[in-house]
Formats: sequence, C-alpha cells, structure tokens
Amino acid sequence: MEVATTVVVAPAPAADDKALQQKLFELKMNPSAAPAPAPAKKASAKPAAKKKLAGGSGGYVLEDVPHLTDYLPNLQSFPNPLQNHPAYSVVKQYFVNADDTVAKKIVVHKSSARGTHFRRAGPRQRVYFQPDEVSAAIVTCGGLCPGLNTVVREIVCGLHDMYGVTSVVGIEGGYKGFYARNTVELTPRSVNDIHKRGGTVLGTSRGGQDTAKIVDSIQDRGINQVYIIGGDGTQKGAATIHEEIQRRGLKCAVVGVPKTIDNDIAVIDKSFGFDTAVEEAQRAINAAHVEAESAENGVGVVKLMGRNSGFIAMYATLASRDVDCCLIPESPFYLDGKGGLSSSSPRSGSATTATW
Repeated sequence: MEVATTVVVAPAPAADDKALQQKLFELKMNPSAAPAPAPAKKASAKPAAKKKLAGGSGGYVLEDVPHLTDYLPNLQSFPNPLQNHPAYSVVKQYFVNADDTVAKKIVVHKSSARGTHFRRAGPRQRVYFQPDEVSAAIVTCGGLCPGLNTVVREIVCGLHDMYGVTSVVGIEGGYKGFYARNTVELTPRSVNDIHKRGGTVLGTSRGGQDTAKIVDSIQDRGINQVYIIGGDGTQKGAATIHEEIQRRGLKCAVVGVPKTIDNDIAVIDKSFGFDTAVEEAQRAINAAHVEAESAENGVGVVKLMGRNSGFIAMYATLASRDVDCCLIPESPFYLDGKGGLSSSSPRSGSATTATW
C-alpha cells in the first residue's frame, strides 16, 4: 500500500547539510582519512560572570538578580504609586513579598534538597524612584520577533497609566542608537496602535556596540531606567551596561526583557512571539503533508527553528495532528535497529509526519 510520509525537522546543526553528508560518506569509504584530533584550545582568561547567590535552610539556594542597593546601600525608597491607584488599591495581596521566590525544579522528592530558586517578579510595596524623577528609555536589539511593538506599547502605557511616569523615550536603531541617533518621545498616544504593525517601530541592529559610549549617553541624557528588549547577545550586552553603570555609581536601573520565539527560558510559561511561531510552523507542516500525500510513497521533511530546544516543533506537532513522530533535541533518538525511527511502520493508508 502506498504511504506518504511528511517529516518535520526541529533544530539542527548549523553546518551545511550537503557538505556534512559528503564528509560522512568519505569517512565511511576511507576511515583512515579521518583528521587527527585538534589540539586542546587554551582556556580563555576572561573571568566568568559572578552569580549573586544566597543560601537558606534545607539546601535552599537563591540565584538573585542585581539590585541598585548592591552598590547604593543607602538609597531611599518610596511607597509604590500603585497603592493609591483606583484600579489597584482595592485589590488585596497585590504586591509581591520581598521574600517570594520561584523554584527552578518543580518536582522534587521529600528527601531531596530544596534546590535553586529565582526572585519572583511583580510590583513591590516600596520603589526607588519617584514618578516625576523617572526618565526612561526603551531599546530593541537583534532579530525581529512577533510582539515587539506590543512590548514597547505596554512598557510605555504601564509606566504612564500605572506609575505616573511621563518621560519615556525610544532609542532608534538598537544599541548604537544611544550615541549615533536621536531619541523619539514615546507617549500612550504615540504608541496607541503600534501593536498592529510588524517589526519594531524603534528599529534594530546587531552587535558592535560601544558600552562606554552607551553609558555616556545614558548619563548625559539623565536616563535612570533602561528597558532593553532582545535575545541572548542583547542580554549579555545589558549585563555589561549594568556593570559599567555600577562601576560609575549611577542610580540607573537596567531591565532586560528576553526576546525569543523558541520559548527556551526557564520558569516562565511562554516567551512573547512563541504562539505566532507555532502557528506559522503549522502552515509549513500542512503544506509538506499535502505534498507528501500527493506522491507515491512520498516523504515530506519540515525543518523548524528552536536552537537547542524543541518547543516549537512539539507544540506545532500537537496542534497539527498530522505528525506521527516528533524528534526534538531534549529526547535523544536513533535511526536504525530495534526501536529506531526507520523500523517504525507508518499508519496504513495515511500520510505521516515526523518532527525533529
């Protein structure tokens, strides 16, 4: 019986597929041609970033985030403006307790240590900025992601409507915009409908930033809150900016907003843009399924993104219902032998889909 097969592929090595296949074939035909092991590289002298850790009873470990009071211990605090906000003042237990943390590992045994915890996000009863003294800046960096403009809009509206902050600017063109371009004023009115547009209204760029120049610009403009939206490289840059701000002893908070459609961030439920990525992935799966089903013994292969995580592939597989096998980096697999992928028989008379 003719059976069509559609294969959906999640994250794969970055190497060129054809070149890799050719190299494997050559080594199989002539094993002696295998290159000698490369000499071990000398370890980098750059020190690893220090983690802010705190211990507790029962093996409790808090992997904390940097705070202004780490280097400004006498910093004055103020009551949170939300306490008098008509929409929030009547809500009980709205503020997050200073000792609230979230466990990294949810499932534990009764005899195991409590393990690593993270600081719980949310509004505190005390803040370190008065609304009229806040001068905030928002910047978007790296690749595009669905929902970028929505995040910008919510930061602006949240600062204005909930905390009474009226001075918010956007940095155009990514990190370089701090010292190479002018800022744009952001108000609830100016960002009212930007969530309906694609891309980022602030523009973006990748790498090449000068940390000293960025902090010089922050200091010269009187900015004391910086909201940085970006991925891995962007957040490493944000950490470097914070370190320079701390070195100079400036009262300036740096907030990193992680941007990844891969959903590969621990603890949080979902990263913004992930739902859209899954929805678009289903289109590719459906197209490959139709193509494979139309051919005799057809095989369709769809390669999805995700770096080292299979969330997009897995969720797209569950939503599509045309997938027979989902292969993801978190679950090792093999092709040949008993239990291998090639030995599993597809459903009779139907198109099948595998994902990895």
